[in-house]
Formats: sequence, structure tokens, C-alpha cells
Amino acid sequence: MAEQQSKGISRREFLTLVGAGSAGLLAPEILRAGTFELSDRPNIVVIVADDLGYADLGVQGCKDVPTPNIDSIAKNGVRFTNGYVSCPVCSPTRAGLQTGRYQQRFGHEFNPGSNPPANFGLPITETTIADRLKRAGYATGLVGKWHLGFAPEYHPMKRGYDEFFGFLGGAHSYFFKEPQPANNAILRGTEPVTEETYLTDAFAREAVSFIKRHAGHPFFLMLCFNAIHTPMQATEKYLRRFSHISDSKRRTMAAMLSAMDDAVGDVLNALRSANIYEDTLIFFISDNGGPTAANASRNDPLRGFKGQVLEGGIRVPFLMQWKKRIPAGKTYHFPVIALDIYPTCLAAAGINPNVGGNKPLDGVDLLPYVTGKKSGEPHRWLFWRYGNQSAVRNGRWKLVRMADSTQLYDLQTDVAEQKDLYSTNSDVAHRLEQALEKWNSQLSQPLWGGRAQPRLARAATKRAQRRRQRLSPQM
Repeated sequence: MAEQQSKGISRREFLTLVGAGSAGLLAPEILRAGTFELSDRPNIVVIVADDLGYADLGVQGCKDVPTPNIDSIAKNGVRFTNGYVSCPVCSPTRAGLQTGRYQQRFGHEFNPGSNPPANFGLPITETTIADRLKRAGYATGLVGKWHLGFAPEYHPMKRGYDEFFGFLGGAHSYFFKEPQPANNAILRGTEPVTEETYLTDAFAREAVSFIKRHAGHPFFLMLCFNAIHTPMQATEKYLRRFSHISDSKRRTMAAMLSAMDDAVGDVLNALRSANIYEDTLIFFISDNGGPTAANASRNDPLRGFKGQVLEGGIRVPFLMQWKKRIPAGKTYHFPVIALDIYPTCLAAAGINPNVGGNKPLDGVDLLPYVTGKKSGEPHRWLFWRYGNQSAVRNGRWKLVRMADSTQLYDLQTDVAEQKDLYSTNSDVAHRLEQALEKWNSQLSQPLWGGRAQPRLARAATKRAQRRRQRLSPQM
């Protein structure tokens, strides 16, 4: 990343441009009477962990792996206890994060695979968060995992990012000595490079470099670690920290997570050193719930894991900080979703999220809610679909459809989804089913990976209804 040149402009240059009437096409997007003045545009850093479980951070209750740097984002900002992603697996979540839209609307429902056809990737008809911020004068960079297509037209630098350092696939060795597929090299821009540093440390180095080089401009950095995704690989330095953990997989996971926490610390220190820490909007999330058997992550007290629309697959650590604007130490309990990051970042930058894109957004701006300017729920409804699984949340209630069953849970009293209330709350279940069907009717079929199967879910619902009728007392 160090060799690439920024295409961003300084705050002073941007304001001069707008003031001179040269903003032209930008003007309709700018929130001239919006939440914040243009001169207050923050830098933006979005940090994405990979396969991190709901309970794998200190601030989330983890006792055996200290994560002080990541925890500090919550302590200096907001922790969302009901923070969700839009899919229980990697690539679709990232498609939603990049677009602020349910990825099922444009067919990005499954992972594209490790060697997919050339047309598998984030559709070029979608506008990314980097597209919008770059157009508004931000320097834009992506460090780490992409997982949104291998073909040239899907490359990050064709999707709004000025700079890229990372890999295009869904997973990568952390060590240079491990062989990699030809299409999954470490790239600087579009050129393969030899990277001999432990990959988490290399991503931290590149993120710090980006911050140092762009500290005088408004910038947007998306930092996508591949930790703690398999392969389970850590350096001796970090393994020694956790020699007391007897389970070897958990010990390696702890070492990988600790390395990522130190990397986040490097990024935060770079912001402090550049004197821009307090005026940087920071998000930290995981891309899905932990795959507990694969990497010894933990989703307690949630049921389920990566690949499921149960809470353990879709509810994730979700943290936000902007010291200049957001009160510290806030805990927010209403449901939010990773789709909200897109409009929140745009609004923080003085850009109208709903003007200038080519499609309506599903995410909402969270800033009024976390600053106390708005009360109530950002979302009355949240939805998920992943193949033959789907779910809907409305307040305390969540309906889950699997291929062979439909379940209803009261998350306010049963966050672990242990007590199915479908048969005793038919009115609630019917209301949620109707909402899910209406949402599902708006979606596209997947562009790859098979078809979504809502008919199976409806058949399961009918079977459950017949079962409930058989169990009902006779009049």
C-alpha cells in the first residue's frame, strides 16, 4: 500500500471546491442542513474480524483471552448487545456491508467458492460504500480479506478503493511458507507480492501506513482481518502467552485473537500519533458467528454457530466509537445490523445516504440513536435468508425457518433459543410469517450456489400448523 498514491483531497481543498460552486454533481448528496457540518467530516475506520464468536472478547464476557484494545472501542463508545450481520457466512455479509443492502436483493446469497467462474462476485450494478466516500473526496483503502470476486471487474480498486493490500479469496495462510492457490496471492494493488510477515501483523503494518500517509485528508479505511478464520496458525510469541490453555485449538485461537488485538492497538495508536483519534469514527464487527468446532470460538450464551440463522450464527460483537460525537461507555440494546454501517458512515461524512446511490438502502443511520437525538428502535424488522434457512426478528420475537421446521422464540426471556413458542403464540407466529413472506417476495434467487427454498419452509410451516391442530383440545 505504501507505493500507491492517494486520490483523496484535503478537507480545505474539499470545502474550497464546494464553496466555489464546483461541487456540481456532488451537491445533491451533501447534507447541507444535515446532522454535521462539512468541516466536521471524520476519518472512518471499519474493522472486520473473521469467524469471531459472540463471546470471544473481554467486553463480551471472555475470561481467558484478554482483548484490551478491541474492548477500548466499546469503553470509549458504544457496545451493541443485539448487533447482527446479514448472513451467517463470510462473503454475503461482506456484500451487505459494502452496499448497505440485503445482499439477497442482488443474488449474493452464498460464498462464491475458492475457484469460481469469472462472473461470481459482488454485482457491478451495486454501489459500494467506498464508491460513495471516494466521490465525496475521501481517500479510500482496503486492507485484508476481500472475498467478493476474483475477476478484474470485481477487484477492490474497481469498486471504489484507491488502494488495496490483501487477498481476494475467502481464506489464506498466515505464513508465507504455506502454498496458496494462484488466484489467491497477497496483492498490493493488482500485483502479487511476497509477504513473509505473519499476515495479521502485515495487515496492521499496512493499515498504519495508510493512516500515516492520509492523516491530512478525510480517509476511509476498511481493515478486514482473516483472523480468527482457519487455518489455525499463530506465532510462538503469541502461543507462549497462552501456554496455560490446555486445549490446543483454543490455545491457538487465543494466540491468533491476541495478535489481532495487538494489531487493532497499532491502528488506534497510529490515530493517536496523528492527532486524529478523537475525530475518527471506528466500527468493529465480526463477519458472522463463530464456527465453534472449527476454531474453538465461543458464542455463549447463544445457540448455533456460523452457517445458521440461529443467534449464534448471526449475532456478533458490534462496537462503535467516535469520541468527538458519541458518549463513552454506552450500551445499546435495540437490534442493529451491519447494513447500518454504510448509511452511518455516509451521514457522518455529511453525505445523504439516500441520495446519489443507485438503489434504496436497507441500513439506517445509527448516529441519531447513539447520540440521543432519536429514541425507539432503528429497525422494527430484521430479516435473514440463507438457502433453505430464513428468519425474521420483530422486537422481542424471532421466527426461524429451517428446511423441516418453523420455530418461534421470545429473545427477551430466551436469548439461547431453547423454548419454541410456535404452537402457543399462533397470532405472533402468523404475523412474523407474513412479514417474512412479503420480504422474501422482494428478493432475487441466488446468482450461484443453488436456489433459495422458501417453499420448503412454507411446507414446514403447514406441517407445524397441522401438528398444532392435532394437539389442540377438541371443542
